[in-house]
Amino acid sequence: MRSGFVFVAQLILAIAWCSGLASAQSAADAYPSKPVQVVIPYGPGGATDLEARLYALKLSDAMGRPFVLDFKPGAGSMLGTALVAKAVPDGYSILITSASLSVAPALYKDLSYDPARDLAPVSLMSKRATMLLMNPASPFKTFPEFLAYARANPGAINFGTSGAGGIIHLSGAWLASLTNIKVTFVHYKGSGTMYADLLAGRVQVTPVTFTTGLPYIKSAKLKALAGTNLERSKLMPDVLTVAEQGVPGYEYPSWLGILAPGGTPPAIVNKLSVELAKIARAPDVVQKLSDADGSLMVGSTPEQFKQLILTEIGRWKKLVVETGIKLEE
Repeated sequence: MRSGFVFVAQLILAIAWCSGLASAQSAADAYPSKPVQVVIPYGPGGATDLEARLYALKLSDAMGRPFVLDFKPGAGSMLGTALVAKAVPDGYSILITSASLSVAPALYKDLSYDPARDLAPVSLMSKRATMLLMNPASPFKTFPEFLAYARANPGAINFGTSGAGGIIHLSGAWLASLTNIKVTFVHYKGSGTMYADLLAGRVQVTPVTFTTGLPYIKSAKLKALAGTNLERSKLMPDVLTVAEQGVPGYEYPSWLGILAPGGTPPAIVNKLSVELAKIARAPDVVQKLSDADGSLMVGSTPEQFKQLILTEIGRWKKLVVETGIKLEE
């Protein structure tokens, strides 16, 4: 008799499980049935603006419902990120963000969200072509000479950043750690002042996108020291990367990706991911973003994006512990 009850219980559980699967699949099939909020945790007109608008437009066309941009700047991108992390996990609030997502857990112990738990990676969409930009009057002309000078003169090189604890700061600290050099980080609140100091020689080096640096390079006011992607940029294919010049694996992480709230049904996440992969491979998108800012389109799977985020979170946490980086530095 007891075995009969067990069988009935197992049958009920199996039916409930199948019913849940069917319900989830039904929700995914109907998705989206209303407009989708696309949160940008930065102000309009910034570096993410062009790509975000293009993705939203393409998703709207492909999925038949408006994907509406909602700019939520504040707290170093953490305000907008928290809004999506705490949103209803139904796919109607998604986040377009940058590599700063993986930096915050290393620096803030009181984050109101856990990126690895409270956000569901959908797709890594693109990587921007970046480089180390230098003042040509600096006492080094090549990347190997930069390393040699920094080792012989600890702290003599001023390395410009967009702010203490930002992605440029941590990426510079990572480079210094890998190459056993010491530089002096000079933090700025605005890029205008930083470029003015770079042009004047008060700062010798800073990472920038290729499109930001190209006008200065063409006017011979500044010089490309090295590319900071793993691949050379099509915009300046003759510029060797840091990895090619003796620092394997180093890459300044300048990327854009899309995430949903943690707990969003996998069927909805996968449906979005498939459409985003198509967008990333569309010839007009590839051409437009390559011309605009040297972006390398990716369109990854959710799992691939998840692994990137976890790797970066682990790297920055380890770096902060080893170097003792503080926000007030």
